[in-house]
Amino acid sequence: QVQLVESGGGLVQAGGSLRLSCAAPGRTFSAYATAWFRQAPGKEREFVGTISRSGGDTKYADSVKGRFTISRDNAKNTVDLQMNSLKPEDTAVYYCAKGLSFTFTKPGDFGFWGQGTQVTVSS
Repeated sequence: QVQLVESGGGLVQAGGSLRLSCAAPGRTFSAYATAWFRQAPGKEREFVGTISRSGGDTKYADSVKGRFTISRDNAKNTVDLQMNSLKPEDTAVYYCAKGLSFTFTKPGDFGFWGQGTQVTVSS
């Protein structure tokens, strides 16, 4: 059963921007904190950032702080990840996940995931 659906990935040159979106078709998103993770080939899934249920609080991994911004629209059941000043090391499959607490930052804390969307940044 599909819980979350990511979209917006693609190929972009270094320094460019992409906007990813996470949707929860037919489900209430506002009851959950929502996080973004990424996984590059041969590497573990890593935390990118998270947003609280209301959207009033966000936090980010140091590697993306100042470049990435998470926002949500609870009326539309979507959470977006705006990625600016992209670097080749940002290349990965990006996943969104919903969790019970804004404090969760480990993949094991999340029970509901999307299928992922590929982001490739060329140098």
